[in-house]
Amino acid sequence: MTLDEIKLQWEEDCKVDDIELDKSSLEVPKLHAKYSDLLTSKILLLKKYNQDYNELLKYKWLWYTGKLDEDQIQEFGWQTDPFDGLKIMKNDFNYFFNADKDLQTLKAKIDYLEVTVDFLKRCMDNITWRHQTIKNTIEWRKFMAGQ
Repeated sequence: MTLDEIKLQWEEDCKVDDIELDKSSLEVPKLHAKYSDLLTSKILLLKKYNQDYNELLKYKWLWYTGKLDEDQIQEFGWQTDPFDGLKIMKNDFNYFFNADKDLQTLKAKIDYLEVTVDFLKRCMDNITWRHQTIKNTIEWRKFMAGQ
């Protein structure tokens, strides 16, 4: 499920029916279960992507330093010489790591998932305090009615 799809669902799920507050209160456990499940799955996917990134970074480092054997280079579909004949100093490797398309693609997925996890955490915070919002609404109505 994409972040946009989650946001669309949250737009509907976050609404509190101010007429039937009891129904809204009873929906809290369902919402908690739904968004807790989404959050957990996205956190696990984020952990997997971080592991994949670290493994890819290791292979890229081996490739850039000339320590990756020819068979593995062919298996990954990379060029034999990552620098096209240029002589690169070791302290310049970070520029190549940061500009590497494979690493950038995986890093973009990680960044996207981090934003998704953050959004889901904020949804969970809202769900956690939803009962307080409902209680405050009831108390306000009592006050306005003179009770």
